[in-house]
Amino acid sequence: MATRLHGSRVTLRPAISADAQALADILAQPEVSRWWPRYDHARVRDVLVENSDTIVYVITLSDDVIGSVQYVEEPARDYRHASLDLFLDPAEHGKGLATDAVRTLVRHLVYDRSHHRIAVYPAVDNDRAIKTFSRVGFQSVGVMRHYERDANGTWQDCLLMDLLEHDL
Repeated sequence: MATRLHGSRVTLRPAISADAQALADILAQPEVSRWWPRYDHARVRDVLVENSDTIVYVITLSDDVIGSVQYVEEPARDYRHASLDLFLDPAEHGKGLATDAVRTLVRHLVYDRSHHRIAVYPAVDNDRAIKTFSRVGFQSVGVMRHYERDANGTWQDCLLMDLLEHDL
């Protein structure tokens, strides 16, 4: 079971079924659905709340759900690393809260879960996400061509970024 994590301003707590509607509401906003398309309440429940392969935290500010940050781990000893992703309510953009959430989770993954490398894959034109990850210490590795489908179903390129333990 995931543990509660405290950043300087946000708290990350494990997602529960009761969070599905709040997360679906955030994902329905155009500024978020552009990067996280096709997430209705059922998909949020199935993919973000009940998925055993992904560890999902809700990002809270004063007990209000303002987003989510998730990670998956590669358990093989010779390849051990984690990758993460997040989304945040647009009303909270530009306040440093996403950076705080990412930094908090990365510290947990490095110091508590013993990962030496963390990866992220923002769309190449998602400047907000790229700047957030860069502020935490992620560095650009290269472009992954036609990595994921966008909201229109068109393949889009994503930027592979990673952070090594000593970058933190």
